[in-house]
Amino acid sequence: MRAAARDVHRDCPRARPGIAALTGSSWDRSVFDRIYEADPDPWKFETSDYERSKYADTLAQLGDRQFEHGLELGCSIGVMTQALSERCRTLLAVDLAEAAIARASTRCAVQLGSGAVEFRRAVLPGEWDWNDRRFDLILVSELLYFLSPADNAALAARCVAQARPGCVALLVNWTGPTDTPCTGHEAAGLFADALAAGGFRRSAPLVRDGYRLDLLERPRP
Repeated sequence: MRAAARDVHRDCPRARPGIAALTGSSWDRSVFDRIYEADPDPWKFETSDYERSKYADTLAQLGDRQFEHGLELGCSIGVMTQALSERCRTLLAVDLAEAAIARASTRCAVQLGSGAVEFRRAVLPGEWDWNDRRFDLILVSELLYFLSPADNAALAARCVAQARPGCVALLVNWTGPTDTPCTGHEAAGLFADALAAGGFRRSAPLVRDGYRLDLLERPRP
C-alpha cells in the first residue's frame, strides 16, 4: 500500500531534493514550502488508504492511554494531530512548512475549537525553543529520514532531555525507496538507539508494508 501512496512521494520534490541527498545534509524548509505550494495535501494524508492504515496502527500502539502533555513532531496538515488531541490534555504540534501549519491550525480550530492545540513552525533540531516543557508523549512522524545522522542525534537528545518519567515515544517512518539522507529503517534505528541510551526501553518495531512504528518508553522511578 505504501508503494502506491509513495508514488506521490516520488512524484513530488521530496524525492528529488538535489544536493541535500547527495551530501547527506538535512532537507531545508524551502523544499517543503515548494511541495505544499504545489499541493496542499502532497502525500494524501486525508484520502489515502495507506495513511488511514498507518493512523490506525499508530493509535493502536498507544492503546487506551491518556497523556498530560503531548508533542507531535512532523504534524503536517493536522490529520493525526486531531486524533492525538483527544488523548492529550495539552498538545504541541510542530512542522517546518508554513502552509502545513496553517492548514493544521485551521483544521483543529474548526473541529476542536480555537486553542485546543498549540502549533509551532520550526526547523528541527535547530529551532527547538520549548526547553521549559516536559512531555509524556512524543510522536515523531515521517520526519527522521529527512534529517542527517547528526541532526537525528541532536533531535533525539532534545527529546530525551524533555521526556517525563513514563514518557512514551512513538516513531513513524516510511521504509520504501527514498533519496533522503537516511532510509526509514536507518533513521528509526539511529533515533531509537539514542533514546535507549538515554534510558528508554524499546519494544520490537511493528513493521508493515512500507512503514514501521517504533515504541519506546521511559521507565518511572
